[in-house]
Amino acid sequence: MEWLTTTTVLDRLHDANDHSAWSSFVERFRAPITTFSQKQGLNLADAEDVAQETLMAFLESYRKKAYERGRGRLSHYLFGIAHNKILLARRKIAGREIQVSTGDDGTSFWSAVPDPTQAQEAWEREWRQATLVQSLEQVRQEVSSQTYEAFRMVVFEHLVPAMVAERLGISRNAVFIAKHRVGARLRDLCAAFNEEQ
Repeated sequence: MEWLTTTTVLDRLHDANDHSAWSSFVERFRAPITTFSQKQGLNLADAEDVAQETLMAFLESYRKKAYERGRGRLSHYLFGIAHNKILLARRKIAGREIQVSTGDDGTSFWSAVPDPTQAQEAWEREWRQATLVQSLEQVRQEVSSQTYEAFRMVVFEHLVPAMVAERLGISRNAVFIAKHRVGARLRDLCAAFNEEQ
């Protein structure tokens, strides 16, 4: 799939007939919302529902111009919606439960809900992770497998360039070039992903 900046995706969301824009938006933002929701205590099915409801609520508010792109970070706006949807889901779950005790110590279902500050920190971690994962996947498609592997071994495995060069059968200079090239492209992609922030 073609890499689009977040600005481009949002611009295209105004057109209700542009289904590929919606697909791009969902592909980009569903995973961090789902993972965040699970880490806030929801099971996978409920977390996926929260992600869908969050994205639909954003789309509706965006098309009504409730979200003003210049007034705040997109990630913060999505967090606010997701956090509220998670709290609503927890209320529904609690209403379905006959007993909401989480253990023998008498703690309640609600005592397991992190405070807003902890939730915000957890959201920021998920957002950074999603940005990195999607940007890495894109850069992996753009460079040769050897270039990407050299970058991965130096950056993620923390191997010295000489060892990477030996393992891949390339020069140390080629390893340095790969690290620089992929790193620079990765920074550009992460910036494009977070362009609205």
